Amino acid sequence: MGTKEEAQGTLSSTDFGVAASAFILNWNTVCSSFPPWTWVLSHHQVEGYLSLENMLLSSTQEEHGELSCPGPGIHSHQEDPIDVDDATLVHTNPCKVHYYDLHIIYCNSYRVPVLYFRAYDSDGEPLEFDEIEKDLPAYSKKALSDSKWTFITQEEHPYLNRPWYKLHPCGTSEWMKLLFHADDALAKTGVAIELYLVAWLSVVGHVVGLRIPFEMMKQL
Repeated sequence: MGTKEEAQGTLSSTDFGVAASAFILNWNTVCSSFPPWTWVLSHHQVEGYLSLENMLLSSTQEEHGELSCPGPGIHSHQEDPIDVDDATLVHTNPCKVHYYDLHIIYCNSYRVPVLYFRAYDSDGEPLEFDEIEKDLPAYSKKALSDSKWTFITQEEHPYLNRPWYKLHPCGTSEWMKLLFHADDALAKTGVAIELYLVAWLSVVGHVVGLRIPFEMMKQL
């Protein structure tokens, strides 16, 4: 059921937990061939965050690489292409493979989720930002050139106390409010909390090249 928070484009910390549970179930049902999103509890066992680890950014000769599961053997995208509706990440370097860890963390000050990420190569060496920037979609690169350290910043991870990159949450509540108000189906079904993270990541994920399968919006 939607709440006053969703009407403002924000979430309470309690609703974030509800949304996270729904998102995990949804993702793991629709994207069963990909690594699962999991809920990671903090040291105090009270708060937590969503985690997606070891997503493989495979190289292709095309503009868009594909985000795939690093299971036994790395799939060749020429031999086994992933459907365009599947989750994908942009990759423009035809010679390397990069791995990405994604965390979705609740921000108390903005009252919205925030995407944190880090990247590393096949040897486990962390990537410098100029290497990460080469993996980003063209529209993200343009935004970075306009306002590099307000768009993507490097800050201490709230739970791991190590430097991670994050997408700045400024403006999130405004476009989330517009998104929910513009969707008549969401207004009628009253499942805004359960759909919040799917809708949010369908927008935010594009910044780092991650696309949410259309089927995830149909599960609720």
